[in-house]
Amino acid sequence: MHENRTVYPKRKAEMFKQLQEFPKKYKVMAIIKMSKVRSTQILPLRKTLKGDVEFVSIKDKVAQKALEQLDIPGIKDMVGELKGQVMFMFTDMSPFKLNVLLAKNKIMMNARGGDIASIDIVVPAKNTGIAPGPMLTEFKDAGIPTKIDQGTIWIAKDSTPVKKGEAINEKLAALLGKLDIKPVEAGISLYSALEDGLKYSETEMIIDVEKIRNEFAQAHQEAVSLSIEAAYITADNISQILGKASQYARSLSIESGFMTNETKEQILQKADAQAKGVAGQAKDYTPA
Repeated sequence: MHENRTVYPKRKAEMFKQLQEFPKKYKVMAIIKMSKVRSTQILPLRKTLKGDVEFVSIKDKVAQKALEQLDIPGIKDMVGELKGQVMFMFTDMSPFKLNVLLAKNKIMMNARGGDIASIDIVVPAKNTGIAPGPMLTEFKDAGIPTKIDQGTIWIAKDSTPVKKGEAINEKLAALLGKLDIKPVEAGISLYSALEDGLKYSETEMIIDVEKIRNEFAQAHQEAVSLSIEAAYITADNISQILGKASQYARSLSIESGFMTNETKEQILQKADAQAKGVAGQAKDYTPA
């Protein structure tokens, strides 16, 4: 019965309309799987990317109906990616740049049971403001030393109940939430994107910016070294090429005994050393 629905609530109708208009207005349509994202991650992104990206959060079936009616290259390939709750992002920037921006906008979040700690979780010594009671057991179970002072629980000294990369159990996650300690770094990455009829998968859009920067730096250094070796003059290497040529000419002048104002002293020193060497050998010579 719901499969044949043609009338939607006002909010869904508005999103349906946006999904038919935005793919025509923007160059890129990207998808995020909301099953991997917490709602608290979205609001900061909306503020950061306001004016550059349009967000539309919608369930798969409504999205499928909206996209299937569009005659845009590659749009039908995107329909198969719509499973469960998804969020669309429409923009004119490339999906690769968008993915890099998303990676930069990570936030620290409260932990849930089973989450992996993104950092060493340090619980500092302080007055928690929590009244004594069952909470004492929770601190004890977490291995956090406490004392009672002035009617509240104090953490006796800094402690690290979980190291980076370790799992956080449910009880500790709840305790950290009460202490306002956020140990989980959360980011968002694109699941799929369409640009100019080309569909990109999640792995195809991942860019290691630091690695690429280092590769460019290495390639530049290798190009400069090759141009110097080949004596191919550019504005970047002319000083080095002239310096290398000058050193080569100086060495050749000294080796051949061709005097110049710059090499005469070294040539005479070399000749003097050779003469002394010959004289020494002659002095030690004993006729047979």
